[in-house]
Amino acid sequence: MKVVIENIDKVFKNNNNIKEVLKDISFNVNEGQFVSLLGPSGCGKTTLLSIIAGFQDATEGKILVNGLEVKKPGPDRGFIFQNYALFPWMTVKDNILYPMKQQKISKEKRKERLSELLKMAHLEGNEHLYPHQISGGMKQRTAVIRALACKPEVLLMDEPLGAVDFQMRQILQEELEALWLQDKTTVIMVTHDVDEAVYMSDRVIVMSTESGKIIGDLEINLKRPRNREDLEYESYKAKLTSILKDALNYDKKDKEIERKGINKGEQIV
Repeated sequence: MKVVIENIDKVFKNNNNIKEVLKDISFNVNEGQFVSLLGPSGCGKTTLLSIIAGFQDATEGKILVNGLEVKKPGPDRGFIFQNYALFPWMTVKDNILYPMKQQKISKEKRKERLSELLKMAHLEGNEHLYPHQISGGMKQRTAVIRALACKPEVLLMDEPLGAVDFQMRQILQEELEALWLQDKTTVIMVTHDVDEAVYMSDRVIVMSTESGKIIGDLEINLKRPRNREDLEYESYKAKLTSILKDALNYDKKDKEIERKGINKGEQIV
């Protein structure tokens, strides 16, 4: 297995308040697989992703990448934030080169990798422009290839298209998929969008707001590139939508239990 998530708990403490965000979360991700974490707001998707990235520690449990336990951020994991997080004072070229310089990759190899990445993302001729001078699609492609610059084992994406409108989102999904197909890096992506999950993923893991409980794990067996108008595509969307509704109903029931002060083993009537 490329990534092993093993019995992850995450508890936040603030004075006397304790919030259990994740409880006993376990699943594996195969090499080259594109996995999406789907669920309602507040279900712990981003918290889990940041633990995999090494940005924060789990309260209990562990994450393994290639058999090695994650203790901190590292070059084996690339990360793409929702707003792309490009350095505005750097050109496209310098943004892409930055992680390679941090890893002390030789100047010759940096030049070779830069050329390869610019070609992959169709950004040749734009490398001397600054982020404010390029389109949203070009920013996204720059963020992706910057994350891929040091050839990470795993690419982690936190709602990378969450800030764009519906039509642009679909175009960028297609561009992102095309980039991924060239490299087939293992990907774990957080999303709240059912259509995006079906279009992008080999597998979708659905989480509930009840401590991130996994209530669905669905393989998407569709040829790429995917046809959004295909009946089977619509069928997968319907399945995931149904699972999400179950998650919301489960969460409402759980809140009703808390409101009424009923023990979880008892039944609400």
